[in-house]
Amino acid sequence: MSRTRGELISTETRINERIRVPEVRLVGPNGEQVGIVRIEDALRLAREADLDLVEVAAQARPPVCKLMDYGKFKYESAQKARESRRNQQQTVIKEQKLRPKIDPHDYETKKGHVTRFLGQGHKVKVTIMFRGREQSRPELGFRLLQRLAEDVGELGYVEATPKQDGRNMTMVLAPNKKPQKAQRPQQEAQEPAPEPAG
Repeated sequence: MSRTRGELISTETRINERIRVPEVRLVGPNGEQVGIVRIEDALRLAREADLDLVEVAAQARPPVCKLMDYGKFKYESAQKARESRRNQQQTVIKEQKLRPKIDPHDYETKKGHVTRFLGQGHKVKVTIMFRGREQSRPELGFRLLQRLAEDVGELGYVEATPKQDGRNMTMVLAPNKKPQKAQRPQQEAQEPAPEPAG
């Protein structure tokens, strides 16, 4: 019994003789519905067409199987997965913690960290931590976050506006991508064109 459960949980696609059910809902190689057929007939059709019988929906009753070239299907799936990973950018969220009554020098240091993170293309979660009586003055934290957002405005924008969360207030800054790309053509335009030799 537990072995059967283990097979149901298995994430590997079952093909050909590994499909152990009396009948399947068969889909032809071009996506046409063949209907519910005995597993022996489905395997015979797969052999005749020189294709594999692949289980595509194991949860269905009966399971849905398709006639296809499994090797080619696996290769194309791997290619798509690789392509989507390449296109997917890893987003790292850095965190910076501040206090509402922060010393000007400390503020400059923290602002420098935020600037560096945004410059590297990371998102930054800025957290203001309130203690004791400070909790009754959330506007201090709000103003500090607004000031920070303005100070780093050329590198990033406010993705998630300041929110009070218990004793903390948080805001998320994301890096500006468009201005950095837009600066290059302007710089190229500013460079003087070489004068023709004459």
